[in-house]
Amino acid sequence: QVQLVESGGGLVQAGGSLRLSCAASGRTFSSRAMGWFRQAPGKERESVAAISWSFGNTYYADSVKGRFTISRDKAKNTVYLQMNSLKPEDTAVYYCAAEGSTWYRPTISDFGSWGQGTQVTVSS
Repeated sequence: QVQLVESGGGLVQAGGSLRLSCAASGRTFSSRAMGWFRQAPGKERESVAAISWSFGNTYYADSVKGRFTISRDKAKNTVYLQMNSLKPEDTAVYYCAAEGSTWYRPTISDFGSWGQGTQVTVSS
């Protein structure tokens, strides 16, 4: 299984920015896709963004389009999520996911490995 270590969460005011990182390690890392999901209190985990590992194709949930950017560094086996113009409704635990079978409109079941999650809190 792939191990994922996330970093970059924290507390930020509305309109601010944060950058999440997710470093992958473990057995030979080969993933068709990696992604970011989030889970707010009392809500189901939802997809935020995903990226195809080979070609860099990206997918974004409608709620974050134009504000969030997902990218990857293949040499470092790391995926990033740049979050700009943050809103209070973006507050959630953000999870990195790997060993994805698809990058387009992914669901939880499309990914085989998960990080421990990092808290993002946006104050109004």
